[in-house]
Amino acid sequence: MSTKKNESRKIARISLIIMGGGFIATIPFQGTFWVDLLQGGFEAGLVGGLADWFAVTALFRHPLGLKIPHTALLPNNRQRLTNALVKMLKNDWLSKESIQEKVKSVEFSEKLFPIVEKEIQKEAFQKGLVEMLKRLIRYIDVEKLAPFIKKQLISNLSKVEMRKLLGIISEKLLSEQFDKKSLDFLLKKAESWLNHEQTSQKLGTVSMNMLNKIEVDGILQFALKSIQNILSEEKLGTIIKNLLLSVVSNLQKEEEPNRKALILYIQKEILGLDANEELINGAEKWKNQFLANWEPDQTIKNSLEQIKQLGLEFVEADNFIDTYLMPLAHRILDMLKEKNNEIDHWIRKQIAVLVEKNHAQIGNLVQENLDKLDNETLISMMENNIGKDLQWIRVNGAVCGFIIGIILTGVQALSTLF
Repeated sequence: MSTKKNESRKIARISLIIMGGGFIATIPFQGTFWVDLLQGGFEAGLVGGLADWFAVTALFRHPLGLKIPHTALLPNNRQRLTNALVKMLKNDWLSKESIQEKVKSVEFSEKLFPIVEKEIQKEAFQKGLVEMLKRLIRYIDVEKLAPFIKKQLISNLSKVEMRKLLGIISEKLLSEQFDKKSLDFLLKKAESWLNHEQTSQKLGTVSMNMLNKIEVDGILQFALKSIQNILSEEKLGTIIKNLLLSVVSNLQKEEEPNRKALILYIQKEILGLDANEELINGAEKWKNQFLANWEPDQTIKNSLEQIKQLGLEFVEADNFIDTYLMPLAHRILDMLKEKNNEIDHWIRKQIAVLVEKNHAQIGNLVQENLDKLDNETLISMMENNIGKDLQWIRVNGAVCGFIIGIILTGVQALSTLF
């Protein structure tokens, strides 16, 4: 029981004792106007105080323990009172409409963003966020993730159309001038090979062997034998080498017609990659065979482990918070601020749905908590909260009774004079 309630009950008791004591004290002095006037006031005050005491007490318990009808009103009507309280709470004070209407006027983003801005500046928050990121990275299960990645890789690669891929490759090759570069590369390799010391001998040997295999009759056979007798393998090789070097040298010149013709031919072949059905079918077959025999599991696992480790090292770096985390947090916060109306609308909608689905739980929760209390505890709680004001009813009853008693006694005394 609270101190204030004790004080108010004490005052009420004192007021009743004063009225009773005053009434008794004036009995021996009856007969004079002023004493009769006071006695009438004390009498009425005593009656008013006792009546109000009875009324206040009857709300919570039986006065003096006597089971008088229509007393102990709260315990006897507990279920009806709690039902009325729950109904009033659900339908009037905290109705769905009133809650939803109140929510509409709340600017959640204006209240949330300042709090978030303040919190992200705290060192504890920043360290906590870093720790959460580290836990998320460590939580990644490479063994479970690798098969999923493998499946997605194979699925995506199997959908690649080789015709389109070859078309992209051909466009890329031409944009990078692969036709000219490839020809220049081959010419340089040929020039390098031709300038080698052993090249003349090899060319001469090969050429002489080919001449020996040629079968002709008549004058052509005579001419061929004459050439073979005049030229040695070394001389023949040198002639062929010089001839080839001359051809290579001419093809290296930009204005040379034969070079331009070769480049046009190479360009035509490159542009026709996506139209070469044999090449496309071969590429598709190679792709399917490759994917059927491809076992990238261990490679994927190793790559994921490396990524995890790099991620941890990145997050644990001294400059991570200032250089990466905080700028990212502020950027995200600025983006969210630009969508404050959408955020407020979403929050209000979620609250409305929550209230709609769970509004009945408000009354149920109050009902459950009330049902847990026995009568004595419930009455004690009510007395602690409203008992102080009820005790003042007793004081007011005694005081008002005293004043009314004086007035009535005075009126009665005046009436006897006439």
